[in-house]
Amino acid sequence: MAGREIALPRRALLALTACAAVCIDAAAEVHASSFAAELAQAVRAYDIATTNNDVAALSWLIADDYMLVNSDSSVENKSQYLADFHLRGFNLDRYTMKEPMLRVWGHFALTGGLLRLTWTQDGARHQRRLRIVHAWVRAEGRWQIVYTQLTHIPEVETSPHA
Repeated sequence: MAGREIALPRRALLALTACAAVCIDAAAEVHASSFAAELAQAVRAYDIATTNNDVAALSWLIADDYMLVNSDSSVENKSQYLADFHLRGFNLDRYTMKEPMLRVWGHFALTGGLLRLTWTQDGARHQRRLRIVHAWVRAEGRWQIVYTQLTHIPEVETSPHA
C-alpha cells in the first residue's frame, strides 16, 4: 500500500503538468491570435492613414526610430517620411495589396506584398509597381512599423512580335 500512496501523488503531478502544458499552449494560441487581430487592425489603420494624409495617425503607427528604404535606395527616418505627407498637393491614391504576406513571431511581424502605387505630387501624376515589406514590433500594447523596404518592379514591356 505504501508504494501506491507514492504513485498516486506522482500520477497527479504528472497529470497536472500535462494539463498545464496544454493550457499554456492554448493560451499562447489565443495570445497569438489576439496579436494577429491587433496587427491586422494596425495595418488597416496604416493603409487608411497613408491615403488620407493623416499625419497624426501615421505618427502613432510609425516608431520613433523608423527607417524607410525607398525604391531608389534612398533612406529616410520618421520625420523625413512624415514630411512628405505635409507637402502641398501630395496625395497617395488608394491601393490594393496583391500577394499579401503576413508573418508573426510573437512581438515581431512582417507584412507586405505587391502593389501599384499611384500618387499626385506637384500637380503631376506618378505610378510605380512595388514590392513592399513592413517590419512591425509590438511594444507598450500596440503595433508600430519600425522598418519599410520598397523594391521597384520594372514594368514589363511587351513586344508586338511576342
